[in-house]
Amino acid sequence: MAINCNGKLISLDQPKVMGILNVTPDSFFDGGKYKNQSSILHQVEKMFNEGATFIDIGAYSSRPGALEVDEATELQRITPIVDLILKNFPEAILSIDTFRSNVAKACIEKGAAIVNDISAGLQDDNMLNTVAKLNVPYIMMHMRGTPQNMQQQTGYEDILKEVLYFFSKRLLAAKTLGIKDIIIDPGFGFAKNLEQNYLLLNQMEIMNNMDHPILAGVSRKSMIYKVLDTTADQALNGTTALHMVCLQKGAKILRVHDVKEAIECVKLYEQLNA
Repeated sequence: MAINCNGKLISLDQPKVMGILNVTPDSFFDGGKYKNQSSILHQVEKMFNEGATFIDIGAYSSRPGALEVDEATELQRITPIVDLILKNFPEAILSIDTFRSNVAKACIEKGAAIVNDISAGLQDDNMLNTVAKLNVPYIMMHMRGTPQNMQQQTGYEDILKEVLYFFSKRLLAAKTLGIKDIIIDPGFGFAKNLEQNYLLLNQMEIMNNMDHPILAGVSRKSMIYKVLDTTADQALNGTTALHMVCLQKGAKILRVHDVKEAIECVKLYEQLNA
């Protein structure tokens, strides 16, 4: 199991870690933390030194109730960051966290390698066609609605069944257009309440039957800190606990704020299964 990132085959036979770099002022955990070139480069270097394979750059906060950001602002925020990172780390494998095809295209043309779309192509009718033409790996996530209204769309009869049906339709649409390397993300915290998040996680191994790598994004989310009656800042230990569960359920990529701890979790998981 491997994905082609700018001509480099990245094996997912062993789980990999994707470090998060939010360049938004309002992300739920690290919003506004990386405001200048020095802080951005320091964080990227830190994540690579700690073992990250990918860096996921986002310039549009998708936290529940986040403010709408227009396309021009998103482009203005993200494209200079892609240039900056690739100038200083030419071998970096960058993932672009966007649901807009024009943003994806602009960043891939600058040297980014992966498109990470929270809407699985449903927020932009041109996204799947664009990814197919760019011929890059595509991460599609399950979500209902938009970040602004998704938490009002949590009515499911059978969440696992409905998520699997969602992916079967979106995978068919993507494959029909010729998209080859597709990764699926259950979308923890997106249009799901606390109980639904854990129900989905508890049965996540069934998603391996779709024969596509699974990306798990639980890092410091409210599904952790609400159970622990704490905050995102204090949710690292809980995050690590759920990372091990994600790995045991078949996740091939962990999308994380804290790379060092996630890498340690992967190493222990691999030892456990040696």
